[in-house]
Amino acid sequence: MKRIWILSSAAIALALSACEKPVESSAPIKIETPTHTTETDFFSNSWTEDQVRPLLDKTLRLRFDYDSDELTANERAAVKELLAAGERLHTLYLEQVHPQGRDIEKQIADYPGRQDLKDLYRMMKGPVATTLENNRESFLNVMPLTSAKNVYPQGTTREDMDAFLLANPDRKDELLHLRAVVKTADEANKQAAYQVLERYPALETLHPGIRDYIANAQTYFSLPYSLAYADDIFFIYDRLHAAAKHIENEDIAFARFLRLRARDLLADNYDGSDAMWVTGRYTGNLNAQIGSYETYDDNLYGVKSFFSLSLLKRDKIKSEELAASIGDLQAIENALPYQAQKTVSSNIPVAVYNVIADFGQARGTNTATILPNEGHLSRQFGRTILIRSNVLRNAALYEISKSSFTSATHAKHHDDLDLEGNFYRTLWHEIGHYLGPDQTKTGGDIDAALQNTADLFEEMKADLVSLFAAPRLHASGAFTDNQLRSFQASGILRVLQKNRPRRTQAYGTMKLIQFNWYVDKGLLNIKNGKVSIDYSKYDNAVSSLLEKVLDIQNEGNRNQANSFVDQWTAWSDDVHGRIGQNMKNAESYRYRLVTYEALNE
Repeated sequence: MKRIWILSSAAIALALSACEKPVESSAPIKIETPTHTTETDFFSNSWTEDQVRPLLDKTLRLRFDYDSDELTANERAAVKELLAAGERLHTLYLEQVHPQGRDIEKQIADYPGRQDLKDLYRMMKGPVATTLENNRESFLNVMPLTSAKNVYPQGTTREDMDAFLLANPDRKDELLHLRAVVKTADEANKQAAYQVLERYPALETLHPGIRDYIANAQTYFSLPYSLAYADDIFFIYDRLHAAAKHIENEDIAFARFLRLRARDLLADNYDGSDAMWVTGRYTGNLNAQIGSYETYDDNLYGVKSFFSLSLLKRDKIKSEELAASIGDLQAIENALPYQAQKTVSSNIPVAVYNVIADFGQARGTNTATILPNEGHLSRQFGRTILIRSNVLRNAALYEISKSSFTSATHAKHHDDLDLEGNFYRTLWHEIGHYLGPDQTKTGGDIDAALQNTADLFEEMKADLVSLFAAPRLHASGAFTDNQLRSFQASGILRVLQKNRPRRTQAYGTMKLIQFNWYVDKGLLNIKNGKVSIDYSKYDNAVSSLLEKVLDIQNEGNRNQANSFVDQWTAWSDDVHGRIGQNMKNAESYRYRLVTYEALNE
């Protein structure tokens, strides 16, 4: 995707050299006149305790430990600064996903009682719950949530924006920018933006032409995140610099990354810090994912990224063992069923971590990450893989997975799955993101071409590449027979679902496509609500679907992508619903509520 207002890292450094310490803000700036006030009682007419209880009864409560004794004194000081940055990024995320998110967070902090609603708000990361039937319902007294979330003007529909972009095709790149909020081009919004530029003059240098762009904008304008959330971003800027100062004499590479990431947050372009993140060789115990990357929460176009921060502690021994086990990635890339294979590096950075704390979009039980997503960065620098050991190897979470698998499958398969199979399938899912096409056949950006189907196909590609690689790794001696069987059983667990997914659920939709394809190819056979697996048909089923997915990404045709999704997302209550009911009958938990010792929770 093309970016606007981009400066190189050198230019960013020059721009900030005269104002390394940002202008202090005395009060937060509201960029757009809100349609609500903090006087709203969000708890009035909220769900009753009887409505909340069924969800909390199905909630597993996890607390991640923080062993600070394994860190140096300077690393512990850096952790405090990074946790503060994470808390602010979490607030930004809540504001992004709902127009009243920031005000709700403030009221919840001071509200006496109703811990059940507070727990639900934390677990759902907002005031809208996913029910046991997979419906989305507001449980607090809030305005209805729309696909625009809070990154497009309230009331904006896909039809409205499509019509505008059709009439103004030259404005597509600016309005669908990865890290910019779309605003209505009224005088109040423009004046608010000018006030930000006056208070933080570095932003006008980092976004050349932004003032004239805003002045001349008609109907809409696109406001970079650093302007839309200026006070918060500058607070985070300070925290990252403070953390870097603590560790600069112990882990200079990580300190440099933090400083460059702070600057890149102001430029809304992460190229420089992502290159350093991927290629840096850190000598300390810490790593962190900071900023906005993933677009899953954008239900309008699937192009706006949402904020997160993951603070991680490296397990050095397990990281070295895992990196040595990956093998020849070029051989896997060359075997993929598509024409335009690329050159890849087998020496991509992969490491095992324990989560200290997650914030924003990352909060929960995310098992692994591979970043950055932009194709031009992965082609030039590669990507980094972060495996979260204290999530993947959590005994309670594994028992939930095992229960789902055994309740849905024939008894002869119950011993097929073990914890290690899920661990390595997750690893190779992340590696799968690195392999395959990273641009369309015309050199375009896949995300921009496929829009709100891009995440769906990218996640499905990663699933399928991992399952495609498994028998080839087995043939090379990387996996034993039992490890291969568990790996493949984990791939089947992946596609079993308790409810029909909504089309906006990228993960759920791509799982349904895989399930239906596997049934069609004979890999899965369903009888009396139980799944039997014909492992002899596994490779053919995976390879044939992978070929289709790679072709859709390579073509970059959104209509083709939507047609394929429509064709393969049928749901039968007698087949899918019955399997799902068996899983529901056996489940102890559906949701996860995570707290962190590092936050004194």
